[in-house]
Amino acid sequence: MNASFIRKAVFLIFSIGLVQGNGFLIAQNQSLSDQARISVLTCGPGTELYSSFGHSAFRVWDPVYDIDWVYNYGTFDFNTPNFYMKFAQGKLDYALSKSLFSTFLYTYQIEQRWVREQVLTLTPEQELALFNFLEHNAKPENRYYRYDFLFENCATKIPDVLLNVFGDSIKFKGDPTIGKATFRQLIQENLSQNSWSSFGINLALGAVIDREATLFEYTFLPKFVFNQLENTKINSNALVAESRVILDLPEISPRVDFWTSPILWFSAVLLISLAITYRQRKKTNQTHFWDILLLSSTGIAGIVIFFLWFLTDHSATAWNFNILWANPLNAYAAIQIYRKKQIRILKYYLTFALILLVICPLIWTLGLQGFSSILLPIWASLAIRYSFLIRTLTSTP
Repeated sequence: MNASFIRKAVFLIFSIGLVQGNGFLIAQNQSLSDQARISVLTCGPGTELYSSFGHSAFRVWDPVYDIDWVYNYGTFDFNTPNFYMKFAQGKLDYALSKSLFSTFLYTYQIEQRWVREQVLTLTPEQELALFNFLEHNAKPENRYYRYDFLFENCATKIPDVLLNVFGDSIKFKGDPTIGKATFRQLIQENLSQNSWSSFGINLALGAVIDREATLFEYTFLPKFVFNQLENTKINSNALVAESRVILDLPEISPRVDFWTSPILWFSAVLLISLAITYRQRKKTNQTHFWDILLLSSTGIAGIVIFFLWFLTDHSATAWNFNILWANPLNAYAAIQIYRKKQIRILKYYLTFALILLVICPLIWTLGLQGFSSILLPIWASLAIRYSFLIRTLTSTP
């Protein structure tokens, strides 16, 4: 049993316990002492995709009433009916859960992720108002919300809650040291470019994430929530009274094994495409196993893109121009090549598919949508085989 498995198991048990407990920590009173402190916790990234972007949560600490609770907007119920379908469709509800701070911290110790705390500058009345808001939100009938990767997640909930409770008293000024970036660029900062995670996210998310994010929209990522709070005022005072490190651990950098990386395998696809095309140039009796594999795999990818774009509630998967090269109709073309039927129509389709493929780098160059550079060997492979098949089919009676 390796350490990675143990970390995943603990996280799974911890998450299920948080959500299914229906608020297993019950407030014995709705008061706080003058020693109470409310803070925002920011947690570093982990090694798994779900943890690559870090985490944010509220902490309420009061030694008089023996309170040390974490309010976490990043949990969900694995026993939700049709869990995986709802997750894929963007219809999965996330929940605010409440746990002991010691339990929360233990999880991050196991995952070897740093934790930082920002104690907020609040009056006793403001602390009580925020505490009561969190308590009300943690009730079973109020805790659920519809998750959105960019606009409704554990990080965005931090400024949202502060605005809900304190209204115009809160003034977000943004971090003047932050440059301009698109959502896609911000996401990729947390991933290794030559990784399946980076490739998958670039493949699934559409052109809507290629617009420049406002300074406030940066807060979809926890590290920018931390920066934002450092530049926020409440009633003309700095919102953060004190920043401190609770769990001092080194930043986990994304690691990729080159031998399992997408660029290696996609380069292999290109080399095989070149080798097969070279051997087939003078052959009259040709097999098309490789073409069937290429077209069916890109067709299946296109079906997934179509599903995410048109049949889900995910805001970030719309207007995805990856569908131009990963065309769902490629799956149908693969079937026709296998059956050796509709050759004339197939020739016209492949010409059309080649034109769509050429449009992709133009869209990239114009800045309409960013594509993963890992795709270049796949694009080259498709262009080579499309061109060869068009020429072969043209000479076929």
